[in-house]
Amino acid sequence: MLNAHLVNKSYQRGGMFSKERKQVLTDVSFEVRRGECLGIIGESGSGKSTLGRLLIGIERTDSGTITIDGLDIAQKKQRIGKISAVFQDYKSSINPFFTVEQAILEPLELQKKSVNEKAKKVDGLLKEVGLPHTYKHKYPHELSGGEIQRVCIARAISTEPDCILFDEAISSLDVSIQLQILKLLRRLKETHRMSYVFITHDIQAAAYICDRILIFRQGKVEELVETEDLKAVQSTYSKQLLRALVTF
Repeated sequence: MLNAHLVNKSYQRGGMFSKERKQVLTDVSFEVRRGECLGIIGESGSGKSTLGRLLIGIERTDSGTITIDGLDIAQKKQRIGKISAVFQDYKSSINPFFTVEQAILEPLELQKKSVNEKAKKVDGLLKEVGLPHTYKHKYPHELSGGEIQRVCIARAISTEPDCILFDEAISSLDVSIQLQILKLLRRLKETHRMSYVFITHDIQAAAYICDRILIFRQGKVEELVETEDLKAVQSTYSKQLLRALVTF
């Protein structure tokens, strides 16, 4: 469904005229199956978030391909409505001058729906993420962190995408709220039959929600395992990383 094949990415290092580049991703290949949640874990600076930006088309690969249903994700027309994202910094994810309703409707601007259809859509989405329909008139500063993230999730599913990328989407929330959001995500995935890419440093969260887990090391795929086989990882690095994350 979502496929990355031999993806490479580097950035210029040094001044404007420097020819030196830092390699961030090297020959990264994997597939996200339809309806599954693929977790991506690794140390800070391992390239996880760079990969996330490539997966949703914010940046382009130096070489290699990323496709969704066989279509090149670098082409905006081909990815619209197929993949969306929820990020860690929920405070900057929504325009502070938008009401909740406006924020949710933003991705739907190109859809020709009547005012009544859009209103019903917003009410339905708020209900799905556990928020009262009266919240559509509120502004971000009137909401808690968990409530804002629920709005971000409602917005992400509004276009009924095939896949959603979650980049450290629960790490800024209180622990009690994290579990609520994880339960919500599991339910929504089953309801809408979507695929997830779940980037995180939280191994417990990954084990709770993910079907498979990809372990990332210095911009490369170190190991890819079924979540139920996580304790049986093979490489020394994977074992050390999992011990460190559990301790953390």
